[in-house]
Amino acid sequence: MQYIADIQVTGQVTPTYHEILTPEALAFVAKLQRTFGGRRHELLQRRKEVQQRLHDGKFPTFLPDTEPIRTSSWQVAPIPDDLQRRWVEITGPTERKMMINALNSGADVFMADLEDANTPAWANVIEGQINLRDAIDGVITFTSPDGKDYRLNEQTALLMVRPRGWHLDEKHVLVDGEPISGSLFDFGLYFFHNARRLMAKGTGPYFYLPKMESHLEARLWNDVFIMAQQELGLPIGTIKATVLLEHILLSFEIEEVLYELRDHIAGINAGRWDYIFSCIKKFRSQPDFLLPDRAQVTMTVPFMRAYTQLLVQTCHRRGAHAMGGMAAFIPSRRDAAVNEMALTKVREDKLREVNDGFDGTWVAHPDLVPVARPIFEEGLKGRANQKERLPEVAVKPSDLINFKIPDGQITEAGVRNNVSVALQYIEAWLRGNGAVAIFNLMEDAATAEISRSQLWQWVHHPNGKLNDGHKVDVVMVRQIIQEELAKIKEAVGEPVFANGHYADAEKILDQLVTQDEYPEFLTVIAYNYI
Repeated sequence: MQYIADIQVTGQVTPTYHEILTPEALAFVAKLQRTFGGRRHELLQRRKEVQQRLHDGKFPTFLPDTEPIRTSSWQVAPIPDDLQRRWVEITGPTERKMMINALNSGADVFMADLEDANTPAWANVIEGQINLRDAIDGVITFTSPDGKDYRLNEQTALLMVRPRGWHLDEKHVLVDGEPISGSLFDFGLYFFHNARRLMAKGTGPYFYLPKMESHLEARLWNDVFIMAQQELGLPIGTIKATVLLEHILLSFEIEEVLYELRDHIAGINAGRWDYIFSCIKKFRSQPDFLLPDRAQVTMTVPFMRAYTQLLVQTCHRRGAHAMGGMAAFIPSRRDAAVNEMALTKVREDKLREVNDGFDGTWVAHPDLVPVARPIFEEGLKGRANQKERLPEVAVKPSDLINFKIPDGQITEAGVRNNVSVALQYIEAWLRGNGAVAIFNLMEDAATAEISRSQLWQWVHHPNGKLNDGHKVDVVMVRQIIQEELAKIKEAVGEPVFANGHYADAEKILDQLVTQDEYPEFLTVIAYNYI
């Protein structure tokens, strides 16, 4: 249907959807698209040019042209009172029940995810906006099929929202005949409908910004923020954003990112899973780069340790929060031994973060909030944050690309785990579920990206061999795909398997792993199937 000139909505629009897709809201997001869509495409093209330089062996370093930014004295703008304490943040999709549970979890912040934990099916995208509005108004409720009612507690977590990354389109809305940016659509609808609502409640429109690869992409977001605030007549700086440092190239530009967003930034988060994915993607053609099994790429290996230390030091130097990474464990209701082993690792991870200077951390499940919260409460001695702490580290560019992992191995178990996780996740994603519990871990698009990217590299790299010497090749992976599909079929049962999307998941994974040209994003390919 068409509301106003040159803006076409091709997705279904119910009476309830009309409340979000008003002519005024569509005109607002269309103006953002017309103003910034060209720059967005230029920056996406720049990513390809940077990739080619890496293929040519021109490794990244700290930018010479921006040295004055790194050496001069400046601070980010003051951070609002309600964003000062962020000991524990919980994340999840904008599905109604999950939002209520997350807001009631006891976490300081809930990051409602329109990106990696959300399949961008049209219903998910628009109903997510409806659910966000209802949560802000305090009227969000849910009744399960068994009659259980879910409502908000009097005290809830602070709401932040993550729109889609710059690389994703929203194919159901065309502006001047072209799909609108998913980033601008998600951000624009939420901001247009809720900025004043939030301010009336004493808070503000707070965002998480994903998948950026350079400070120029941060500059684009900053310009979007300025225009959006001006259009609604709000003061510059009303918006506050936390950047996800989930791309290795952004580690070389942390200072510049903070500087570009200095009026709007609240902090930077160590997005660990996407970070590993980005390393495989960017350095896949290097003959001496080959990561072992995903389970062996921990936060203490050299390149992961280096970027988190640099993140804390840089953020605190400029007055921004440094947020730790995700604890993805999902507690088992039946296996106490599994829980105890995993929770011990979660506690160790969070202790390392608070001792390294992080101001807070992420968890994926409400049961982990009471595990992580006391660690930061005690570690910070009750203070809201530890921004005054400046770690004495000297991270060099070579440290950020030191991919050596002592005793790292590729194992058959690692290959099978990657195949099974990718198959199960893609199938669930195609059904509309972007956050999936698999093997007691909350998997989202980022972990699926690691799984399929490792499989691709192991197949295409001459040294992609198992620890027993066998080469990981297309024949091996296809055989394992069939064997893992058989295990999944046995586990879920014939009727569920038959009614699922496993055939498409198999087709997508085969394409992702076997084709010679590396596919940039799993979700871009899978989006064509929904």
